[in-house]
Amino acid sequence: MRGFEQPSDALFVYLSPESFVPKDHPLRPIRQMVDAALENLSPVFSKMYSHTGRPSIPPERLLKAMLLQVLYSIPSNVRLVEQIHFSILFRWFLGLGLDEPIWDNSSFSTNQERLIETDVAAKFLAEILEQAKLNKLLSKDHFSVDGTLIQAWASLKSFKPKDDDQESPAGKNPTRDFKGEKLANETHASTTDPEAKYYRKSINQEPRLSFAAHLLTENLNGLVMMSTVTEANGFAERTAAEAMIAKVAPRKRRITVAADKNYDTSGFVKAMRELKATPHVTQNHMKKGGSSIDGRTTRHSGYAASQKFRKRIEEVFGWLKTVGLFRKTRYRGVRKIDWHFTLAVTAYNLVRMRNLGVYAT
Repeated sequence: MRGFEQPSDALFVYLSPESFVPKDHPLRPIRQMVDAALENLSPVFSKMYSHTGRPSIPPERLLKAMLLQVLYSIPSNVRLVEQIHFSILFRWFLGLGLDEPIWDNSSFSTNQERLIETDVAAKFLAEILEQAKLNKLLSKDHFSVDGTLIQAWASLKSFKPKDDDQESPAGKNPTRDFKGEKLANETHASTTDPEAKYYRKSINQEPRLSFAAHLLTENLNGLVMMSTVTEANGFAERTAAEAMIAKVAPRKRRITVAADKNYDTSGFVKAMRELKATPHVTQNHMKKGGSSIDGRTTRHSGYAASQKFRKRIEEVFGWLKTVGLFRKTRYRGVRKIDWHFTLAVTAYNLVRMRNLGVYAT
């Protein structure tokens, strides 16, 4: 017998969002890890707000909402608020009732500066790494570093001479003739994002307005220990790597640091050895003067192991650029991009830890 559609515009529901989410849903262990980390950050949140006045949207919910934005590749705050409004799964993750009103998308930009000033993203990442440490998922002695380019949220048409005071012609997308014009960061700057640099990582790539993103991962499970975003230039990768290694390098024992051939320079190798870190970098035999490391380093089995495990860092960048939507940033300025990149890195660690069985149900 054929069934007939009977629309129901009004419906009373006596169930909580919890009952709609399957027991084996992949967000369940992630929510447990996130809630435990945010509980430890409660004193930090308390210092961010005044003790008087109208209550704000809980910062825990804002952070969890931004995590959902990364995990589900949602391109804008408008789309995020829209999906929270009708998604029972998202309401459950945020601890919202089915009939609870949703805040406006402008709340993210309003509260974002307060979260950035307090560096909540870095503190959140540290809390997640502490959980990984308790579950014995982190290596103490073996690390990898690498960097990549993130395309800036700025058009090449905005890259103009610094002494050019002429106003752009009328129109949303004015034409511009680049013929015969030499573009250089010394003489030009983007009017949209002045911190973006005209740069390419290799001769096989087209130069773009970009930022440089850097990661430090441990080699046991490929979890990200530290991240940073800098202006793009030929020294950013090695400088950022030295700064990150200096923060994790112990004083009494040696560690290993794996990296690709871009790090095979005498300056980087010397800096690593001064930090009691053995540089397991890929040898660049095409470099003038040859590789900065020799058989005294490459003959050991640990060097081959480091070269094998360092490739996991490429998987992190791949996830961040596809799922995390960081192939081209939606933000402007190093400070803001760095904060959101750290949050995206935290989301990656949560997914990786869930896959490793942490807080599994």
